Amino acid sequence: MPRLRFVVFFSVVLAVYALINFYIFIRGWEVVQDTSLGTLYAGVFIVLSLSFIAGRFLERVQLSWLSSLLVWMGSFWLAAMVYLLIANVAIDIIRLVNYFIPVIPDSISKQSVAIVVASTVFAIVLLGHINALMPRIKTLEITIPKHSRLKTLNIAVASDIHLGTIICKARLERIVAKINTLTPDLVLLPGDVVDEDIGPVIKQNLGETLRKIQSKYGVVAVTGNHEYIGGVEEACKYLIEHGIVMLRDSFIKIDDSVYIVGREDRSSGRRRKTLDELMTGVDCAYPIILMDHQPFKLEEAQNCGVDMQLSGHTHHGQLWPFNYITQKIFEVSWGYLLKGATHVYVSSGVGTWGPPVRTSNRPEIVNVKLTFAG
Repeated sequence: MPRLRFVVFFSVVLAVYALINFYIFIRGWEVVQDTSLGTLYAGVFIVLSLSFIAGRFLERVQLSWLSSLLVWMGSFWLAAMVYLLIANVAIDIIRLVNYFIPVIPDSISKQSVAIVVASTVFAIVLLGHINALMPRIKTLEITIPKHSRLKTLNIAVASDIHLGTIICKARLERIVAKINTLTPDLVLLPGDVVDEDIGPVIKQNLGETLRKIQSKYGVVAVTGNHEYIGGVEEACKYLIEHGIVMLRDSFIKIDDSVYIVGREDRSSGRRRKTLDELMTGVDCAYPIILMDHQPFKLEEAQNCGVDMQLSGHTHHGQLWPFNYITQKIFEVSWGYLLKGATHVYVSSGVGTWGPPVRTSNRPEIVNVKLTFAG
């Protein structure tokens, strides 16, 4: 049944993707069909619209320069496609209004409109890419009213790195360097450490770059939905081999002072424990930090006496206007919430999925400075 559900979902996504591209193609074709650029336009459009799917497929068959090139091209196209769709829908609405109430001067040609749209979309994607390459440090200072042998704990949180073809060695090196500037006691990775296929991660030896993270108590991670997309067992095995502690419905105690509880991602379905089950054996007299990749049902953490929950997954939409959708789906799409006595922070993430572009927020590494005052 889960496999059938996945096939149906994937088929629907492909159908929608095809329809959107067809719509954009037709609107562009109206501009160039009577010019010498028609054939070139059709060829380039077909390559761009198929490149992401083709590149991801080739990655699973055999990694090569061609698969990487196609993934990069297709990833940028995904962002361009969003804004080309918005622009063309807006133009069609204006044209409909103009049909009943003429407001558009006859001097404005289709070609000039196309140039403005293409230039604007190019600028948005370029600036969004530059933004995606510049994660900021978000500082969060929280006091937990519980006794701990530790008086403070300095944590660096980097969710949704999405290691793979797009988040490559150079990008990861910069992320690791930024984490190390915080001199953290502990580094937490709340899911989607790996993008999809583990192949590009292995080929680029990204695990050795992860080893460069410096922290007193090490690096602790949980699974996200993308580890499940690419193969969760292979991804976790690779991360463990490179010094990452994976909490999969389990917990550890840091310096006999603070519990770190990690939930398996909800993609695991029936294999995921309830939080009540997972918390069996956790002494709530001590501070408790929970990592749960997808920030659903935040009341569970509150009811179980969790002091702080750290999540990611949403990217806060990553591309405007999808942030409005994630705000409707999640109680917190991005940022801080005090829910009862539980501090919740949902990070926008430090990496990107799909388009290496961010237009709805800044990528971030969260520096959580905890003080214990019990």
